[in-house]
Amino acid sequence: MATDISMPQLGESIAEGTVVKWLVPVGGMIEKDQSLLEVETEKVALEIPSPATGVLTEILVQEGETVPVGTLLARIASTPPSEAINRVGGVVVRPMEPIPEGEGHHSPAVRQLAKAEGVDLSQVIGTGAGGRVTKKDVQDFIAQRGVEASLTYLPFVIRAVTRAIRDLPVVNSAWGEQGIIVKKDIHIGIATALDDGLLVPVVRHADRKGLVQLAKEVADLAERARSKKLDPEEVQGGTFTITNHGGFGSLFSTPIIYQPQIAILGVGAIQKRTVVINEGIAIRPMGYLSLSFDHRVIDGATADQFMGKVKGYLEQSHWEQIL
Repeated sequence: MATDISMPQLGESIAEGTVVKWLVPVGGMIEKDQSLLEVETEKVALEIPSPATGVLTEILVQEGETVPVGTLLARIASTPPSEAINRVGGVVVRPMEPIPEGEGHHSPAVRQLAKAEGVDLSQVIGTGAGGRVTKKDVQDFIAQRGVEASLTYLPFVIRAVTRAIRDLPVVNSAWGEQGIIVKKDIHIGIATALDDGLLVPVVRHADRKGLVQLAKEVADLAERARSKKLDPEEVQGGTFTITNHGGFGSLFSTPIIYQPQIAILGVGAIQKRTVVINEGIAIRPMGYLSLSFDHRVIDGATADQFMGKVKGYLEQSHWEQIL
């Protein structure tokens, strides 16, 4: 039985990708979740894990080639190593023997990540085939060890947005050929600026997470987005996007909707301003929020209600009620 490897969809707006490097040669043994190849798009470069354990029998797209999403890249055979062979240019290529347990047991990508992060792989519990440590295992270990994340205002905005979406589920929709599709799960995309563009990693089930967890996850996703170490699924499936343009000092903007989503929230710079409170003048941190939305799905009244709810949740005094 063979498993086809195709160019993955690395984002809703990504139509093609480039094979940068094959990490396993033809005839090489590979295990499920082990890094198979490096793929690059105009916005991100990622290592693609193998979906199955077996032998890499064919490479159909060479390094440096750019192909559309969905293009067949390679095949992995589940045939036992002793039986699997492959012909490349008329030459029979026999599979490489499995890497034995010990010093060379971990893939190069796993060893490189562990070295960069100062992780002792003997302390990491592997979830791959045969207990092998995967790249995801190392990333989870780093997160558990403690991702240093300051509690900025962005997690509060995310939490307020998820509460407002619960009140008005239609905002958590997509527009497609079949019309309006209201999404059950709330996956918040966080627009992240890169040196060469923009990437939108996704915080999944954001409505189920507290402020500290949101802060750590946003910090982790942003860091790995900038270092181009995100997994493909981490930039897919968002249902609503937040863009923090205030990080560059701007007060107000009209962000572009990240289709097929139907709305995006812009967050301006937080600055201390004078406000009237209880007939007196006070200084408070203030900021502007802006919402771009698809009029085919919601009208101005619904958008105003949504923004009013976001504002209300942000301003309420007892945050423990929504943590």
